[in-house]
Amino acid sequence: MFSKLSITVPAALAILAVATPVPTEPASSCTTGPIQCCNSVEAANSPAAAGVLSSLGIIVQDVTALVGLTCSPITVIGVGSGGSCSASPVCCTDNSHGGLVSIGCVPVTL
Repeated sequence: MFSKLSITVPAALAILAVATPVPTEPASSCTTGPIQCCNSVEAANSPAAAGVLSSLGIIVQDVTALVGLTCSPITVIGVGSGGSCSASPVCCTDNSHGGLVSIGCVPVTL
């Protein structure tokens, strides 16, 4: 009985971890810089993010930190094309990599 339980509990936890949504914050709470619109947002240790970070020589201390890939700033929230984002709007602590990578991101709602 316990051998079946030991197999199903880790599997259930893995599914729960994948299905758990990342919390978002209102865009007005972003105090670290301009809100970014990123084509994708990944954990720093994901294959996509790790490959880009490695090729740029960027070391991220927290491998679970969210990293925005191919980002551009959203300059005016809610007004014209400058205030829209059809991909992933985020607020990041480090936007100093020319839009290719933003580090320490938190998803925001516009």
